[in-house]
Amino acid sequence: MLTEILAPTAENLIRAGNLIRAGELVAFPTETVYGLGADGLNAEACQKIYAVKGRPAVKPLTLHVASLEQAAELAEISPAAEKLFAEFLPGPLTIILPKKSLVPDFVTAGTQSVGIRFPANKIAQELIKAAGVPIAAPSANISGAPAPATAREVLENLGGLIPIILDGGRCTVGISSTVLDMTGTPKILRHGTITTAEIEKALGM
Repeated sequence: MLTEILAPTAENLIRAGNLIRAGELVAFPTETVYGLGADGLNAEACQKIYAVKGRPAVKPLTLHVASLEQAAELAEISPAAEKLFAEFLPGPLTIILPKKSLVPDFVTAGTQSVGIRFPANKIAQELIKAAGVPIAAPSANISGAPAPATAREVLENLGGLIPIILDGGRCTVGISSTVLDMTGTPKILRHGTITTAEIEKALGM
């Protein structure tokens, strides 16, 4: 397979969105790192993410959305989670919430919760809108390799394995998002640029 690196023009975003809807993979920039995206409501498409990355099947996928309304279709959003959405999103925060039945069990590795991410990167937002579905997207690298911050790094990892990489330049943050579990007592599962102190302040803790 020839992997193309494409500028994020309106035409190329439509093309990439069509590929996502057709069950294919597309690498795209967020403000943190580049993601490897598939239709988050299509279990067969998401299986391709695991195959390409060599990702362990026990690790669930995060769903990327382009609006809070889209997030509410996928997960139960508590009043506390609403505070976090208002304070930090769009931005480099993944919030784990109880999932709704729309989300395939395969995507969440059989768990009843789902990670929701509303990226601040405009290219990511436009791709999600063009696809018309939430996009499941871990980092666009072979599992265990450093998360890529440029399209060229994605190509070095996944060249020949995916059809398209949307080139949005170097990611502004460069490290993966903070992951916060809100299915019970709030708990940070992965530290990123949004800190414990900022989250506690937003929640009034």
